[in-house]
Amino acid sequence: MRYLYTLLMYLATPLIVLRLLTRGMRYGNYHQRWPERFGIFKAPDLRGSIWVHAVSVGEVNAAEPLIKALRQDYPNAPLVVTTVTPTGSARVQQLFGDSVFHVYLPYDLPFSVHRFLKQVRPRLALIVETEIWPNLYFGCYRRGIPLMIVNARLSGRSLRGYAPMRALLRSALRCVRQIAAQSRSDAARYRLLGADPAVVTVSGNLKFDMPVPDGARETGEAFRQQWGRLRPVWIAASTHEGEELAVLEAHLEVLKRLPDALLLIAPRHPERFRLVEHSVRSLGFSMAMRSADHLPGESHQVFLIDTMGELMSFFAAADVAFVGGSLVPIGGHNVLEPAALSRPVLVGPHTFNFEEITLALVRGGGAKRVLESEALGGEVLELLQDGARCKQMGKQARVVFDSERGAVRRVMHLIDHMLQE
Repeated sequence: MRYLYTLLMYLATPLIVLRLLTRGMRYGNYHQRWPERFGIFKAPDLRGSIWVHAVSVGEVNAAEPLIKALRQDYPNAPLVVTTVTPTGSARVQQLFGDSVFHVYLPYDLPFSVHRFLKQVRPRLALIVETEIWPNLYFGCYRRGIPLMIVNARLSGRSLRGYAPMRALLRSALRCVRQIAAQSRSDAARYRLLGADPAVVTVSGNLKFDMPVPDGARETGEAFRQQWGRLRPVWIAASTHEGEELAVLEAHLEVLKRLPDALLLIAPRHPERFRLVEHSVRSLGFSMAMRSADHLPGESHQVFLIDTMGELMSFFAAADVAFVGGSLVPIGGHNVLEPAALSRPVLVGPHTFNFEEITLALVRGGGAKRVLESEALGGEVLELLQDGARCKQMGKQARVVFDSERGAVRRVMHLIDHMLQE
C-alpha cells in the first residue's frame, strides 16, 4: 500500500508544482520558498532540535502555549516549526519571530522527507492535531525519531473519509510513540483507525490554554472609543463562501431595529477579502476596511477586517461573536477565542471539527447554535438588545473555558517522559 501511495505521489508531482506556481502568484514571495516543499533549504545547526508541525493558522494558535512551554523547559534545544500554508507561516513569524526556525513541511515524497529530516535532525517530532503522512512517519521511525501527535483530533467524518486508506494509515500510526487526544471521542476514533491503544491517551485541548494576547482587551476598548462606545457591535469571524451573504442579510435585519449597530466581518482566507468587499458594497452598506481606513467611524455600518493576526482584539471590541465555517459544512472554527474574552458565541449547525468544545459551551450556557442562516439576524438582535443576558452568556463561556485548562501541563509531562526514555 505504501509503495502504491508513493507511486501516486510521484505521478502527482507535476500537478503539485503547478499548484505551487499558482500559489506563488497569489501569495507574493511564496514562489521563492517552494523548494522547501521538496526538502531544499538552508538551515543553521539544528542537531537535537524539537520539531513542531502545525499545518495552518488554527494549529499554530493551538500550539502557541505548547511551544512557549518547550522554549521555557528546553532552552538549549533548537525549536523548528513547520507549516503548510503561507498564512500559517506568517502567524509563526508574528508569534515567535527568530526564536524558532520556520520552514515549510516537505511533500510526502521519500527524497523530500529524507532531505528534510537530514537538515532538521530532531530528537522529537510533535504533530499538531490531524496530519498523517505515511512516508514522513516511516522516515521518523527508521531514524529512531520519537513521534507524537499532540492535541490529536479526528472527526467521525474524517474517520469515514480515511476508510479506503485504513490499512496504510494503520501502519503509519504504528510508527507513533504517543497520541495525546483532545477528547475521549477523538481517542476512540484513533484506535478505530488503527492506533495502538497502549499509546493513546486523553490530554485535553491545548486551545483552552491559549493565552489572551497582551493588550487585547485594552486595544478592543480603544477601538470602541473610536467608533462609538455605546454602539451595539457584533463580529462574524472566520467566514467562508456562502456565509458572508447570510451574515450581511442578518445585519440588515439588525439595522432595522438598531440603526447604529456595527458589524465586524473577518473572512477566513485572505484571497477572499476583495470578494467580500464587493458583496458589502453591492448591498449598499456604508463600510470601512482595516487596510485602508484603520478603523470605522460612527457612520460606518460594516467594517471589513482584511488583515491577519488581530482577531482577538476585535473579539474584545465586540458584544457578540459568530464563529464561521459552521453555517456551511466546513466543520466550524475555534470558538474558544471569544470564550476566553467572555463573549457570547453563536455557531451554525456544522461544528464537527470542534464538536466537543462547542457542545461544552452550549451546555454551559456560553454559546447558542443557530440551525439555519435565516435565524442568525434574530439571534444576534436578541443578544444585542438584552445586555444582561449577553453578559451572562459571556461569563458562562469564560467559566467553561477556565474549567478545561491544563492540557499543556499534561502534554509536557508526556514529552518529558519520552525525552527521558
